Amino acid sequence: MKKIIISAVLAIGALSLFGCHTAAFNHEKPLQAMQQSYSGVLPCADCSGLKTSLFLQQDGTYILQEEYQGSKEGDQVFASYGRWARTADKLVLTGNKGDKRYFHPKDENLEMLDMSGEPITSQFNYTLKPVQQHLPQTPMAMNGMMQYSADVASFKDCVTGKVFPMSANQSLEEGYLTARKAPNQLVFLSMDGHFMTEPSMEEGQMQNAVVADKNVKFDATKSCP
Repeated sequence: MKKIIISAVLAIGALSLFGCHTAAFNHEKPLQAMQQSYSGVLPCADCSGLKTSLFLQQDGTYILQEEYQGSKEGDQVFASYGRWARTADKLVLTGNKGDKRYFHPKDENLEMLDMSGEPITSQFNYTLKPVQQHLPQTPMAMNGMMQYSADVASFKDCVTGKVFPMSANQSLEEGYLTARKAPNQLVFLSMDGHFMTEPSMEEGQMQNAVVADKNVKFDATKSCP
C-alpha cells in the first residue's frame, strides 16, 4: 500500500514538473513588436566613437543611425533600415542587402554581438541603452512601388514589404504622373528618403510616413525584386 502511495505521489510530482516545464516553454516566444529606441557610443576602429541609435518599430521594422565621430573625414552620419526579429536570446537585424547584425538583450539594455552572433570579448563598451529620441532624418537609399490616387500617395517598400503613406509634394506628384502608364498604377521609385512620425487616421494613433529627400527616380518598367 505504501509503495502504491509513493508511486502515485511521484507520478503527480512528475506531471507537475512536466506541466511547469511545458508552461515555461510555451511562454518562450519571439519578442512581441514594440516601440523602443536605444542609443550608445560604440568602439570604432578609425574614429573616436560610433554614436549608434537604434529604433525598433511596432511593425517589425527598424531604423539604425550611425555617426562616425572624430574620423579623418570629419563627423559622418549614415542611416539604414530593415526588419528585426527575436530569437530566445538574440535580437536580429536584417538589413536591406540581407546583412545581419546581432544584439543580446541584457536587463533593459542591448549588448552588441559579433558578425556571427557571438559575444564580443573586449574591454570596451558595446552597450546600447534605452532612450527617448526622435526618428532620424538622415536620408537612406530606398526602393519601392509608389501609387498616387485620390490625392493620397503611398509607398510599398521593397525591403520590408510594408506599405507606408508618403509625404507628397508637387515635384513627386508630377514625376509619378509622368512615369505612370495608367491611372492608379504602381510605379517603381528609387530615392534617398527617411521616415517621419505623423498622426494616423485612427484617433490618438501615430504612424510612420516616408519622405523623399533627393535622387528621386521613377521607372514604370521595373518592380521590386
